[in-house]
Amino acid sequence: MEVNQAKQEHLLALKVMRLTKPTLFTNMPVTCEDRDLPGDLLGRLMKEDPSTIKGAEALMLGEMLTLPQNFGNIFLGETFSSYISVHNDSSQVVKDILVKADLQTSSQRLNLSASNNAVTELKPESCVDDVIHHEVKEIGTHILVCAVSYTTQAGEKLYFRKFFKFQVLKPLDVKTKFYNAETDEVFLEAQIQNITTSSMFMEKVSLEPSVMYNVAELNTVETEDEGTSTFGKMSYLQPMDTRQYLYCLKPKPEFAEKAGSIKGVTVIGKLDIVWKTNLGERGRLQTSQLQRMAPGYGDVRLSLEMIPDTVNLEEPFDITCKITNCSERTMDLVLEMCNTCSIHWCGVSGRQLGKVSPSASLSLPLKLLSSVQGLQSISGLRLTDTFLKRTYEYDDIAQVCVVCPYMSRES
Repeated sequence: MEVNQAKQEHLLALKVMRLTKPTLFTNMPVTCEDRDLPGDLLGRLMKEDPSTIKGAEALMLGEMLTLPQNFGNIFLGETFSSYISVHNDSSQVVKDILVKADLQTSSQRLNLSASNNAVTELKPESCVDDVIHHEVKEIGTHILVCAVSYTTQAGEKLYFRKFFKFQVLKPLDVKTKFYNAETDEVFLEAQIQNITTSSMFMEKVSLEPSVMYNVAELNTVETEDEGTSTFGKMSYLQPMDTRQYLYCLKPKPEFAEKAGSIKGVTVIGKLDIVWKTNLGERGRLQTSQLQRMAPGYGDVRLSLEMIPDTVNLEEPFDITCKITNCSERTMDLVLEMCNTCSIHWCGVSGRQLGKVSPSASLSLPLKLLSSVQGLQSISGLRLTDTFLKRTYEYDDIAQVCVVCPYMSRES
């Protein structure tokens, strides 16, 4: 929308045009059967039409390019480009011409002028041109304010402005989900939806982790030669389509060694998304810092370092547990092993584990057996801090598949 403030006649004329790439021409083909009254007349006319594709005249998409007829849509992350021209429509020389272009958003006002120096003079039928560029980083109403000041031959100083309002829309809808593993690993699932009316070529979707993490992308399938994308060779995202990306974040070694340093970390990183539309228009979005809900480990964290996938029925097997003191005090721990209907612990229950300092951990090898086949849940461990007389119980620590070695696999 354009609004003129000054109503008096000016010697200069201001024109502002948005610079966008052309689009492919589309036509509406009209066809009929040969036995109809027009015969092959319509077919011959379409073949002679220079805008159609040779051999595919009945398709709507032509091979010609058309210039945009309106301002069009502007999306967040794209680069807004505009051509500003000030033309001297009068018959006299105008002096000290200064053209200024500002972009007003809901939060700030930006100066987009390439130069703030005034043009000494402008002869009749001459013009002053400028091209401005701005990467759009806010959603909502934007107003391009173009101001022109000049001096007439009589020494009169004149000034006028024009306002051009446009809306900046959101191109993508990004949703994230976090999954905290038993270890300190964090899995991030990012759902990206194209909410524009045109297809996008997803050039890059990456995760920039915070300083405490290393990231591994899980969006490729490893082959003999190299990894291929799970989305195929042509990474296009059609309008309203959604694509899911998966990342695994692991603590850096210097932070993983400190048990308490990762516990309360909520900032994971930010997504960097780069795409192209139509004839190569580039867009880029960076999300704000993604935050997860910090897992609640309590004072004592028990995790598994080693467990077999499959064990034999009524045969002892070994597991290795890791016990970490997540509190800020020293603990004196006692381990108790309680049997369940299917899991039986081997060893002495109630043994002393000794003192564990804050953020320290210890590895604990244990032996047990299962008396029931199938997928069994390992439960029944209990830790007691003798200093505070506080007990911590751990159920559903892990699951193991129990098979019978005596059952013949032959029918």
